[in-house]
Amino acid sequence: MYKYWKSNNSMMDITTSSRKKALDKLVVVGDRVLIQQGTAAQKTKSGLYLPAGYQEKEEIQSGYILKCGPGYALPNMDSDEPWNPKDKEPKYLPLQVQPGDLALFMQKSAVEIKYNGEKYYIVPQSAILLVERDEF
Repeated sequence: MYKYWKSNNSMMDITTSSRKKALDKLVVVGDRVLIQQGTAAQKTKSGLYLPAGYQEKEEIQSGYILKCGPGYALPNMDSDEPWNPKDKEPKYLPLQVQPGDLALFMQKSAVEIKYNGEKYYIVPQSAILLVERDEF
């Protein structure tokens, strides 16, 4: 399930099948995740209006994880004996994060991309500081 932020800071499901199909074409590799940033608050709690681009300059960003890579590749510990099959599938140590999690991540480790007019971040799992998950 893909989610994004509405203007009143509440989460909403993405229901358009074209956007979901477009994201299904993307394959995230290794220990990286695809994150869509939520909309920033335009006003502080005390009522001050923030200038445009203020949120993008912060060191810590937040957003929802849309896709995850397979994880960390594990080395093949089998010996090179002739009777062992050579076409073994690679093994991965899975990531701790899951699609739908709200993640706080370090901006300096993220790579910003634009895909179909939307802005996304590709972030390694090591740059994710905190994850909020609805269920365990």
